[in-house]
Amino acid sequence: MKWWRTQKLYVKIFIGVFVGIVLGLVFGPSIAIIKPLGDIFIRLLQMLIVPLAFLSIVSGITKLEDIKMLRAIGSKILSIYVLTTLLATLIGVVTALMIKPGKGEEGLLGKALDIERTEFSFMDNIVQWFPSNVFQSMAETNMLQIIIFAIFAGVAMVLLGDKVKKMKALVHEGADLMIKIAEIVISFAPYGIMALIANVVGTLGLDILIEVGKYVLSAFIGFIIILLVVYPILLKIFGKTSPTFFYKQISPAMLVACSTTSSSATLPASMEVAREGLKIPENIYGFTLPLGATLNMNGLASTLGVLAVFASNLYGLPITFSTILQTAFLGVVLAMGCAGVKGADVVTASLLLSTLGLPLSIIPIIAAVSPIVDMGNTVVNITGDLAGTQIVHQRNPDYSIEETHGTMLLREEEIY
Repeated sequence: MKWWRTQKLYVKIFIGVFVGIVLGLVFGPSIAIIKPLGDIFIRLLQMLIVPLAFLSIVSGITKLEDIKMLRAIGSKILSIYVLTTLLATLIGVVTALMIKPGKGEEGLLGKALDIERTEFSFMDNIVQWFPSNVFQSMAETNMLQIIIFAIFAGVAMVLLGDKVKKMKALVHEGADLMIKIAEIVISFAPYGIMALIANVVGTLGLDILIEVGKYVLSAFIGFIIILLVVYPILLKIFGKTSPTFFYKQISPAMLVACSTTSSSATLPASMEVAREGLKIPENIYGFTLPLGATLNMNGLASTLGVLAVFASNLYGLPITFSTILQTAFLGVVLAMGCAGVKGADVVTASLLLSTLGLPLSIIPIIAAVSPIVDMGNTVVNITGDLAGTQIVHQRNPDYSIEETHGTMLLREEEIY
């Protein structure tokens, strides 16, 4: 036990993953008896989502000190999130066009004839981002609406300045409290992850159709391209950061993401590696990471691109340039509006197919392999959040401030 207590978190998580795989293979479906342990871990993470995201965003914005600073950081991170999401969708489409999942099996699920297209309104989608009742948004864990309200609250506090000094202190202390609770919850990660991995390995069927296997393969090739090509290039060119160093530091968060398959649930772990591993100040990651957990869904965007091609092939529909453009647009909008929680990918897939005028008979198949694909989705999602945060941090050194004994101090190297 003494040896176990002295090990770093990522070592414990790796061991938990290995033990979970072994238990799943040995005991099969009966290992589901330990699934409640994983469910409790998930619920503890979900408990943190709303207060941690809200307080962290408001605290992060108020630590920016002025609107100019907010504009500098906010514009950069939003640009990174939108561009990488668009690029991820196109990578998914291109990868699927090369692997051709569903090609040659047209009509397997029927023909897409006389399908009524669902009218997709960009403006209606935007309107839904804004809350009419923030308490209802919190009760329903509508993170996009919560983030919008948090941004308004943070900006208002910046504009009011010293008039809300006590409220700022309360928000900062509240954010610190939630981070400490998150650290306690994360300490249980090795055990919760072990139970989740064991259940997936023990209960997931292996007799997957060849074409579904191609769909999964296409999705993971897209993930690999994003993780090993796109992010390293962006980090090297714009973030002035070694990709090897970056991935080594964020590996614990990637493992949590793989096991929980929830960007929002991984938020506490992402914040911890940003603070402890990448040494990013809270005034930056406290704003960019909660924002990214809701808006920056690069993995899901790539999967939606693969799904559009897969479904079109199965239903015997031609893939035109117009279809690719529409899929790219929908990939950005739907992925950025998707909740960062387990199972949201299936709902988003349904909306994509309806919008493209395709039947939903493929959804049960997508849901069946969702536990596998969603692991890659979430890893790519949170890695993109952290990569964007690191780039913003490196390109805004004047706004990197640390909190020492309650006093905001510029880093020493930025003073001289």
